[in-house]
Parts: sequence; structure tokens; C-alpha cells
Amino acid sequence: MFKRLLPASFTLLSACQLLPFGDQASYERQAWEQRPAGCQGEACPLVNIDTLHFPDEPVLNRLIERRLLEMTRLHAGDPLPASLRAYQHSYLRSAEPEQTSYLQAQVREQHGGLIIIELSSYQYTGGAHGLPGRGFIIYERRGDRELQLADLLLPGQEAAFWKLAAEAHQRWLVEKGHAQDKEFVAFWQFQPTRNIALLSDRVLLKYDVYSLAPYASGHPELNIPKEKLRGVLKPQYL
Repeated sequence: MFKRLLPASFTLLSACQLLPFGDQASYERQAWEQRPAGCQGEACPLVNIDTLHFPDEPVLNRLIERRLLEMTRLHAGDPLPASLRAYQHSYLRSAEPEQTSYLQAQVREQHGGLIIIELSSYQYTGGAHGLPGRGFIIYERRGDRELQLADLLLPGQEAAFWKLAAEAHQRWLVEKGHAQDKEFVAFWQFQPTRNIALLSDRVLLKYDVYSLAPYASGHPELNIPKEKLRGVLKPQYL
């Protein structure tokens, strides 16, 4: 699910690559992996962080860090650490053997003055498997702000948007071979998601595990082509 960054347990990836994209925002990848000092072997707890820094987008940098920190919460009321470094130190002080925490931010796309960030997490606290998480940030450079679904839609079009999403879910059921499985369809019913990305050619909806399908299905993705969204999305986002 996550590519291991380092063969050693507490080596910092100090070489960050600056990636220019012409009129697109440049950014640096900052990645490191650490185990408790002095701990040896695969059973040692592990923190693996792979994030981004935009030299000209301080608001986006803060937003990425906060959203990654929110993904570390195991319970809704847990306080947020002050920073990713603070989280790393706190986690390694208290983690049990074999527990691991992976956090990742990557650029999914840049287009039309927007930066689309995909966020990923994986928290293993024991048992058969860990809990993965996903999220997106749609960042508008002109306004230095994150766009929510309500910012993308024309007034009064939320119901129409989710109708199109439900139709995309029906296409997904057919593609995955579940459409004729009455038990599957009855149990794993369509629902909205907060994980929405405005890509250059479509809107992508990504679902958490256990939302539309069993854990083994991973994170289901529904796609709504932009041509279906005319009259639903604001013209500037088409």
C-alpha cells in the first residue's frame, strides 16, 4: 500500500527534489522513516512520513500538515499533535512492537489554477490488518483556499450531483461484477463521501474501506465525467 522509503530504520531523506511545472506550483517532496533509537528488527514500531512543501504556498503547506495530522486520530476526540515531527516523537515513545504509522501527501494533478492533493494514511495497531485512510485537498491558488463541494456546485445542484454519483456507483457495480449479486447490492448500498477530487477530465470520488465494499476491495473509486456535470458544476470548474 505504501512504498517503504528507506532500508534503514532512522535515516532522514535529506535530499528533497524541487519539481518545476512552468506556470504550475513548484514543490518539494520531504520524506523520512524512523524507528525508536536503539531498537532493532522488524518488530520495532515505525513512523513513515512522505509529505510535500510548496515554497510559494504557505497556506497549502499548513493545510497539508493539519490534514495529515487529522488522519492520525484513532478516536474523534483525540487532540492533534503540534506538528508531524511532534507526532513522530510522541508515537515512537508510546507505540507497541509491530505498530506502524504511514502518512503520505502527493500531487494528484495541477490544472486551471488548482492543486489537487491526495492524502493517504495507514495505521496498524495489531490484528489481521491496519486501517487505511484517504482524502483530498482541492486548493485554489488565486484565493489561497481549499474548495469544498459547495464551492464547486451551482446553487441548488447538490441533489443533482449526488444523483450522478449514484449513477457512477451503478457503473462501478457492473464493472466489478457485483450488479447481479442481490446480497452484495442490498448490503453495500450507495452513500456520499467527503473524499472528492476535481480532476481535469472528471470528478473522482474515493471511498473509505468498508463503505461501499468489503475491506479486500480497498478504496472504491467512482468517476463522473465532466460532460455529465454541465449545469451542475460552476462553469469555471468545467
